[in-house]
Amino acid sequence: MGGKTLVIGGIRSGKTALAEKAAAESGSKVVYVATATAGDEEMARRIDRHRSLRPSHWGLEEEPTALGQVLDRQAESVDPPCLLVDCMSLWISNLLFAGDEMFRIEREAFLAALEQYPGSVVIVSNEVGLGTIGMDSLTRRFCNEIGLLNQELGARCHRVLMSVAGLPLTLKEELPY
Repeated sequence: MGGKTLVIGGIRSGKTALAEKAAAESGSKVVYVATATAGDEEMARRIDRHRSLRPSHWGLEEEPTALGQVLDRQAESVDPPCLLVDCMSLWISNLLFAGDEMFRIEREAFLAALEQYPGSVVIVSNEVGLGTIGMDSLTRRFCNEIGLLNQELGARCHRVLMSVAGLPLTLKEELPY
C-alpha cells in the first residue's frame, strides 16, 4: 500500500502547493483529482490558475462528488498513480447540497476506497476548527462535517501536514505498511 498524506490548513495557507510538492516527490505518475466546480467567475479564475500552475504531464480527473469511484477506477491501473485530491472542503460542500443520503453514501465509499487504494494519495483539506462558530445551521453543519472528516482522514493517513503561512508543520509521520 502506498503512503497516504493529509495536508490541512486555512484559506490561502499554502496547503495546495505543499500537497503538490508531496505528490511530485512520490516517485509515481500523478493524477490531480479536482472536486471544484466553476459556479461563478471568481471560482473559474481560481480553477484556471490552479491548472496553469500544475505540471502539464500530470493527469486530471474532475469529480465533484463520487471520489470513491475515482479511487476504485485508478486502483485498477497496472501501476496506480499518486492521487492528489483537492479538496475535501469543496467536496463536503458539494455533498451537502446533494442531500443527506448521497452525502452518507459517498462519504462511506470514499473512506473505504482510500483504505484499499494501493498507491499514494495526497489529500488537501481546510482546517476550520480554529475560527468562530457559524451563524447559520448550514455553516455549522459544514464545519462539523469537515472537522469530523479531517479527524477520520488524520487517523487513516500515515502523514499529516499543516500549512501555516506557507510553512509546513508535521503533525504525524508514520511509515506506510
